[in-house]
Amino acid sequence: MAKLEIHQFPCLSDNYGVLIHDAERGVTAAIDAPNADQVKTALAEKGWKLTYILTTHHHADHTDGNLALKAETGCVIIGPKGEAGKIPGIDTEVGEGDAFRLGSFQVHVLETGGHTLGHVSYWIPAAGVAFVGDTIFAMGCGRVIEGTMEQMYASLEKLAKLPPATRLYCGHEYTVANAKFALGIEPGNAALVKRAEEVQKLRAAGKPTLPTRLDVELETNPFLRWNSPEIRQRLGLEGADNWKVFAEVRERKNRS
Repeated sequence: MAKLEIHQFPCLSDNYGVLIHDAERGVTAAIDAPNADQVKTALAEKGWKLTYILTTHHHADHTDGNLALKAETGCVIIGPKGEAGKIPGIDTEVGEGDAFRLGSFQVHVLETGGHTLGHVSYWIPAAGVAFVGDTIFAMGCGRVIEGTMEQMYASLEKLAKLPPATRLYCGHEYTVANAKFALGIEPGNAALVKRAEEVQKLRAAGKPTLPTRLDVELETNPFLRWNSPEIRQRLGLEGADNWKVFAEVRERKNRS
């Protein structure tokens, strides 16, 4: 069976770049391109040739490297049709329900708007991974900039239904700050307390806290825990709709 190699590396101040590689087919994709030079360095370290860029959303810290990398490698840029006009160098537009081959692997496209209107995530079931951009972070979620709270909630609910063992590759290293906020929302969550200690140790040692796993997020991420009795009680939203619980948590994070 084909193996998907994954190489994650820091980019810019707190972004992550990710390369995925199918050696059997000689195919390599970058998940977003925060910085062309840093992506090229990572490619050189691995000895891989760039074939594709899979863009999650249009923000510059995810697309600034697109044109330079395309000019140098001839790679094909795939990105969300909902914001194609804002994606530099886009060749192929994709949306909800689309799927495409990446070497030996089938990539499924999920529309996960809210942070930006057209944001997409890329799920590769055979490899047990999803690349979620700025929709989910470890113990966090993206700020709702262009979409609505209901839209972001629906996107998170969609991702929460992926297989629990799915590894989530996120766009930023925000975990320590997210853990601190999460503890203020659900201090009685023993799994969260333990995880907050673990991520402090990882960062103190200069190690990444990502990728994370969906089952871990379902246990510890306040933006996915709209059914938590403790959270609902603390927010005074015991009987509220799930999306309203999410929205209140997000509003509190905005103010934190």
